[in-house]
Amino acid sequence: MVMRLVLLLALLWGGPVWAQTALAPGGARLMILHDHGNPVVSEMVRLTLRGEYDLTVSLEDLRFPDSDRYDWMQIDRDRWFKERIGGRMIQIFERDIALFAREAGTLTIPPVTHRLTHVTASGAREEVQVTSGPGRLTVRPFPGNGRPLAAAALVLTDELSAQPGRLQQDEVLTRRVTIEALGTLAHHLPPRPDLQKPWLISFTQPETRETIAAPQGPVSRVVWEWQLRPRTGEPGVLPAVAFPWFDTETRRVEVAAMKPIPFGFAGFGASFGARDAQGGHLAGVAALALGAATGLLIGLWGRVPMRLASLRRLRRSPHAAALEQAAASGNLLALRAAAQDQLSWQGQPIGRQHDLLRQLERWIYDPSAADADPQRWLAAFRRPGR
Repeated sequence: MVMRLVLLLALLWGGPVWAQTALAPGGARLMILHDHGNPVVSEMVRLTLRGEYDLTVSLEDLRFPDSDRYDWMQIDRDRWFKERIGGRMIQIFERDIALFAREAGTLTIPPVTHRLTHVTASGAREEVQVTSGPGRLTVRPFPGNGRPLAAAALVLTDELSAQPGRLQQDEVLTRRVTIEALGTLAHHLPPRPDLQKPWLISFTQPETRETIAAPQGPVSRVVWEWQLRPRTGEPGVLPAVAFPWFDTETRRVEVAAMKPIPFGFAGFGASFGARDAQGGHLAGVAALALGAATGLLIGLWGRVPMRLASLRRLRRSPHAAALEQAAASGNLLALRAAAQDQLSWQGQPIGRQHDLLRQLERWIYDPSAADADPQRWLAAFRRPGR
């Protein structure tokens, strides 16, 4: 027998009031919970699909509906656990969805249906469909010009293979720009800028874009690369390129920028002939631009690696499997090696992790240590915070 239970959507602003409502014996309900009241266009809204089932569930299937009014992706694994509601232990299902509105106005989320196979007290299998109601969000216009881009953190790195103002004859400069952002999708990141100039020879490599799911929100990345060379010895300057984005933490529009790049050959004026008045003026502009860009980089250098490391820690580590396997088997030496690899990968170890490494080493070198618990140690090692 197929039962269809249609329940109203729960849109919550505060604590878990919904968890206090009693569930009828043998009942089931599905809710859509969200963490945001008035997002702007392209800002991530975390939806939690929560099912409360006083049933014995053996099989299940839930598909979030697509729409031309939003983008979405699942950002964490499904969670199944027990919780006491109304004095009874109830089966709980939770799935986290990151949703991004494409336009301003009232956004309607279609109903979500969870198809369950329930094992009855007699051992028979019964199909159950639990459906939420439609949900609504009020979406504000994006507070800036250009392509909407909202993120919890964004880092732009601009790397050069040589000093662009002191190139050698026939030397080609490689410029690589990377933008990484937390809480957005790769196609929300800016389009590649056009660096073509009449005095510049430019070869553009195909761009790469990727989005990686993380519990705090998707981490997205775009990489652009160019091979650049002046056509003549005449110096020139590629101007800065600015990318506005909305910081969802501060609620302000910020700007990430590619720095201005002065181009010229080393020794221009001696090896390439005397400069005329216009050439001398451009060389002066190039020198000033290079000085300004260098000062800016020095000022930001201390912050950029820290923010890159923060973004990287949110992505799935390539050493996660080794850590889990070593902890499960109780191999403390392998666990320490995997932990060292993890610290090197994440870019900037946090102080608490150093303390945990010392605790692990005490377990390794002190056979009499009786408090060794590798799995609890790994959970502490992965826990956010300093």
